[in-house]
Amino acid sequence: MNIGKAAKASGLSPKTIRYYEDIKLINPGRAENGYRDYSNEDVHFLGFIRRARDLGFSIEECRVLLSLYLDKNRSSAEVKSLAMSKITSIEEKIAELELMKGLLKRVANSCHGDARPDCPILDEIAGHTVEA
Repeated sequence: MNIGKAAKASGLSPKTIRYYEDIKLINPGRAENGYRDYSNEDVHFLGFIRRARDLGFSIEECRVLLSLYLDKNRSSAEVKSLAMSKITSIEEKIAELELMKGLLKRVANSCHGDARPDCPILDEIAGHTVEA
């Protein structure tokens, strides 16, 4: 199938699919006319990669996950280790975001939001401590 159909079936854009091919994450065949020719298996792999990316896995982690998926002699411990590592990373990011949210709430609450030029939000961004 052509890239448009593969994109629709996988939920990815043609540009993303071309990128995945450029970085050798996938390797579709070519038709006689030289155009990419995606098999059902290629589309399945593209969907696999899209779902892994949706879960926050990096391109390199997707490469590892795809190789593990294709390796019928794999150990599920390897896959679980990758998933647990991603969970830790997500938890760390959530903690960072909560801190950011708290700081922004604090400075936003101390801002009058009126016609005065003084602005605690800009002061905080500039590195000036804002008193609550």
